[in-house]
Parts: sequence; structure tokens; C-alpha cells
Amino acid sequence: MGIGTAGTNAATSLTACLFPGSYIGPGGVVQSNTQIDADIATINQLIKDDQNINLPAPGAGGWGWSRAGQLYVPNRGWLKMLPGDVVGVDTQSGWPILISARAFTVGASVWAKTAT
Repeated sequence: MGIGTAGTNAATSLTACLFPGSYIGPGGVVQSNTQIDADIATINQLIKDDQNINLPAPGAGGWGWSRAGQLYVPNRGWLKMLPGDVVGVDTQSGWPILISARAFTVGASVWAKTAT
């Protein structure tokens, strides 16, 4: 397979939430974001193990997205999150996707952010 492009079939393909904290946004403006525990729990309940979808949701198994700034991708490992990053979950497969804050804020980004 050669290099190609990837995208979603619909604007509502991902359920997403911003990682809490302060970060420098467009034009050097400091932005701040908070999340309630229920938001993080919602994302964790949506994440599925792509090798065994019958495993419990991350929140129940002690893995997933944490306030400590880590996102566990099943069968792949831990990713470090930074303030302003967005974690999305594919609504069909339950696959977690980490998108950096910069990817959302640089120029005419292809990402549309509706999470707050």
C-alpha cells in the first residue's frame, strides 16, 4: 500500500473531549480548559480493545484516559497528553485517537473542534 489519505465519512464520526490544562493557542494567546470526571468517564467507556472487543471498557479495567495526562491505546501502549490535546473515539469501532492542540490551531486546520 502506498501513501494515501484518510478521513471520516461523517462530521459526527468521533466523540471527543479536550485534555484539561493551560496551553498557548493561536497568536500566542494562553487558553485554559477544564473537564469534569464524567466527561473523562464517558470517553473511557467508549474506548474498545480492537483485538478483543469483549474486554471491559478502559474505565472498568484501570486503563484508558487519565487526568495524569496519559491515554492508553489498547495493545499499543501509553501516549503522553498535553493540555489542549483532544482525545477522540471512533463511534463505530471504539478506537481512541489523540490529536495535538497544535493540529487544531495551526492555520486552516482540517480538524473541526466542537469539544470544549
